[in-house]
Amino acid sequence: MSLPSRRRPLTVAAAALSLSLAAMTAGCFSSGTTDAQPGTLAKDGALKGATFTVGSKEFTEQLVLCGITSLALRSTGATVKEKCGLQGSNTTRAALTSGSIDMYWEYTGTAWTNYLKQTKPIPDSAKQYQAVAQQDLSQNHVKWLAPTTANNTYAIAAKTAAAQELGVTTLSDYAKLVDTDPAKASMCVASEFAARSDGFPGLQKAYGFTVAKADLATLAEGAIYNSISKRDPCTFGMVTTTDGRIKGLGLTVIADDKKFFPIYNPALTVRETVYKEHPALEKVIGPIAAALTDPVLQDLNAQVDIEGKDAAAVAEAWLKSKGFIGK
Repeated sequence: MSLPSRRRPLTVAAAALSLSLAAMTAGCFSSGTTDAQPGTLAKDGALKGATFTVGSKEFTEQLVLCGITSLALRSTGATVKEKCGLQGSNTTRAALTSGSIDMYWEYTGTAWTNYLKQTKPIPDSAKQYQAVAQQDLSQNHVKWLAPTTANNTYAIAAKTAAAQELGVTTLSDYAKLVDTDPAKASMCVASEFAARSDGFPGLQKAYGFTVAKADLATLAEGAIYNSISKRDPCTFGMVTTTDGRIKGLGLTVIADDKKFFPIYNPALTVRETVYKEHPALEKVIGPIAAALTDPVLQDLNAQVDIEGKDAAAVAEAWLKSKGFIGK
């Protein structure tokens, strides 16, 4: 018997979604032939002969982290395929849980709100990490390795001169500006930030303002930094706090005085089955995570976004400078 006609569109839609996801996660493969000589990470050689697929999201920091992870694993004797540059958090997460990739760096705040569907961030970074790690492992079989101390949280920024001119030092000041002079409070956001509960909708609700459509522009995330630097088409815009362009372009982060934005400590997430087979991953990634502070990530990101260097080359140079891989 054929299905009722009203259910056919749902079946077709589901099939289309499946094909779309497969297409989004099928590209960007690299055989990862770049050699990495052994360094301090390869002391026990416990990953020799292992094979991994390392993924990442598409923005600069993720591309650098993907390169760091791939080279680090290769230095221990593992074979690594790369799937760097997947489009968006949900796509990359789906690639992990479906087995298309074995690991990628995720942020505690993103997992807490997007994947675990929690509405109240935990303001203590250690407690937030523990809560995310425990729930994600028990509910989704995703293992979180050691977190970094860096906090790549969302923020709102403006050109320093513009923020001073408008008297905006806190997001409460910005909310007042939206009410009193909305044209001067023009805002640029990325599409994902515009839709996330821990992004612009939640921010507007927390601070009690609404930016009119005429004063709100949705841009590619990378374009926002130059746009607010030039004050065209917006004076304020969404940034992430470890981005090197904040310092490089003379921007000022507007203080989140109500502490709306969650903590976003990056950590390598690994499918539980992969981790159980290769628990030595913890020993390899632990020293890297400990070395990735806010200033370090800002510098690595700036080398790509300000100086125009290749993300993989930046990752390799940093690993060598730390002695993590051989020169």
